[in-house]
Amino acid sequence: MSEAGFDGCDKSSEVSRKTAELGSATAPPAGQWIQENNELVNKCKEEEGQDTLSRDHNQTRLRQCSSEFHKLLRKIQGIPPHLDHAQLELAVVYNACFCSAAQSQFSEAELLLTQVTGRVLQLTGGDPCTSDVLVRWGTVLKSLENTALHPCVLHLLCLQWAIWLATCQLKTLQEFQEEMTSLLETQCDGVGEKRQKFLNRPLLVMEPRRLIELLQICTSIAQGAERLNDGWSSEALSGLQAASTLPAPRALIAYAHLLSGSCLAHMSRPQMALQCYRKALETDSRCVCALYQSMLIYRQLGNTQAEIQALRLLHSTLMLPSATQPGLACTHLLSPSLLLSSQSLSRLLSVPSALSVLHSLALKCVLQGRVAEGVEHYLDLLAAIHSEDQHGAKVHAEASSLPRLPELYLEAGAALLMAWRPADCMALCNEVISTTLELLPERVVVEEPEERSGAEAKDASVEGEDRVVMLLWTAAAYLLQGHCHTHLKDWKQAVTQYTRCINLLVKVCFKKRGFQPQIPSADMDVKQGRDLCILQRLKGLSLAGRGISFTQTDQLKEALRDLQLGLQAFPECVGAGLWCGEALWRLGRRREAAACWERTWSLTNQSESLPVYLQEPQSGPLLDSTALRHKIQELGPT
Repeated sequence: MSEAGFDGCDKSSEVSRKTAELGSATAPPAGQWIQENNELVNKCKEEEGQDTLSRDHNQTRLRQCSSEFHKLLRKIQGIPPHLDHAQLELAVVYNACFCSAAQSQFSEAELLLTQVTGRVLQLTGGDPCTSDVLVRWGTVLKSLENTALHPCVLHLLCLQWAIWLATCQLKTLQEFQEEMTSLLETQCDGVGEKRQKFLNRPLLVMEPRRLIELLQICTSIAQGAERLNDGWSSEALSGLQAASTLPAPRALIAYAHLLSGSCLAHMSRPQMALQCYRKALETDSRCVCALYQSMLIYRQLGNTQAEIQALRLLHSTLMLPSATQPGLACTHLLSPSLLLSSQSLSRLLSVPSALSVLHSLALKCVLQGRVAEGVEHYLDLLAAIHSEDQHGAKVHAEASSLPRLPELYLEAGAALLMAWRPADCMALCNEVISTTLELLPERVVVEEPEERSGAEAKDASVEGEDRVVMLLWTAAAYLLQGHCHTHLKDWKQAVTQYTRCINLLVKVCFKKRGFQPQIPSADMDVKQGRDLCILQRLKGLSLAGRGISFTQTDQLKEALRDLQLGLQAFPECVGAGLWCGEALWRLGRRREAAACWERTWSLTNQSESLPVYLQEPQSGPLLDSTALRHKIQELGPT
């Protein structure tokens, strides 16, 4: 390399003099090394932009090229630092370091940068023993300022930037902000491209300008995610909006729009957030996270129809073959996904599995009265879970994010009953009962958690919880079967199934430390949590169902007993309240009946996050509230 680039700099002249003395009588085979480097670069670039089906093959080729670049580098570095081939050495270091980083071998890449900056400092008379990375880079950049090697070192600084970004060292990047700004300005001015022009120059596996464009938007996205995670939504938004105008792959621009929408959602601007999510989808149709976030916004706004539509579209998108491929397709040798690995960003970009979305869609349809549609989704979900095709392993992995299988059967069974398909509902309930019944203990005592530490307390808690949950599933299956027989007006079988449910529930006792086990009561809900709330609801519904069945066979005393006990367990049960009044009326206790009806009508609907199979049945015998009010009017004032 000509020494003309060092004219006007005393230190550079001294460097030239020293390195000339170090040169051997026979010049190193620079031309041969350049040719070897360029062949390897062309070999690497053959794989760039290949489709994802050959990604494993691409990685194999990349490993081979990396090994060859390291071998070439060892040849070059086998002699003392020499100005005449310094540019070649820095180019080969760039390529070897790039290949290591592209394989996530960041420690190896950083070691290469440390070694080469040490050789540069040795060449320029600086201190190669500086341990602080930022100080070392600052010294190298200053020592080579206004020299022909300065652009080459800036290229290596790009790789250091990539390593800091990939290893989530955003604070270090922030501390080095001035140098990064200078790097951007240098490349934008074209200085970085003013390398010595000769026919056989050393090639680079990725042009620095392209790398800087990639690093710039990935850094903006990563910093935006961190700021958003820390609660700085407004600051994150301004940076992300600027990033969306940068030259970059469509998938990265879509990410900038997506995170802008998340910032606006955190700033309580849902409509503007929806606009950003729409831009993200228009930019990259594979940005499924934008669909998911849109669905969450619709849910927050209470727009149920739009939420269901978004869930349906999200599920169909996730089922496409392209959805199994990363949104950041590897169009670069250095994949953007390597640079965007922070936990904050991963949380913001997370999307439920296709099966989980299908479950949400089925449940939402059932709860919103679109029962036939919900039933079909539930049946599709169960078929997918039981699928034994080539995707069985994947289905099994996705199913881990769903409720457990017996609970899914119960939800599907409740939906089938709402769709007036009692036989199918009973078939699913039989599956639950046959799976769990033989595993149930004779009695379940749930103790108040003791102050035990370590795995012992955790294991005991999990074991006790599993026994209770299994019992509740079996009881719920009997409850649904009772509802099915009520729907079919088979009162004797209905009483039998409700009784089986009740007999299971009375096996559960709760025990406080220092006290005897006690039968659960309604006032224990807050203290004991969700399982007890479900148990009380099951007990109330099964007693109410049996009581209503007794009214249909004129067993009024038994009906009144069960209905009153059902109201004790589940005071908000409208069916139990109305039929309790009906039993009282038929028994001649009409004032009590009127009071019972009035109390039931005064109840307000409480939205509880309980399973769909614990809702009051919509089938079976019903009472006309208008006729009941007419009875009260005829009764007259007290």
